[in-house]
Amino acid sequence: MPAPPATLLRIRLTPRAARDAIAPGPDGGYLARVTAPPVGGAANEALCRLVARAVGVAPSRVSVLRGQRGRAKVVRVEGAGESAVRAAIGARFPPGGR
Repeated sequence: MPAPPATLLRIRLTPRAARDAIAPGPDGGYLARVTAPPVGGAANEALCRLVARAVGVAPSRVSVLRGQRGRAKVVRVEGAGESAVRAAIGARFPPGGR
């Protein structure tokens, strides 16, 4: 049985935003905003929940691989291929949409 697909996403995170949102960025990555502060990993947890909600997977299937203490992150999404992830995020959070 083949392993379930996994996708790596490059995300630029802004903590303490007015609302949670994620959208495609200018460089092929994503721009994300979360209301959580960057204290004690709260912003990273909020980012994982946001990505999971957008893609339709459990939050436990999303993890921050790199950038735990910085704004530039690499996030792994298990159980969803790259095209499915891009389509889900684009449909749920269209660029320029609210």
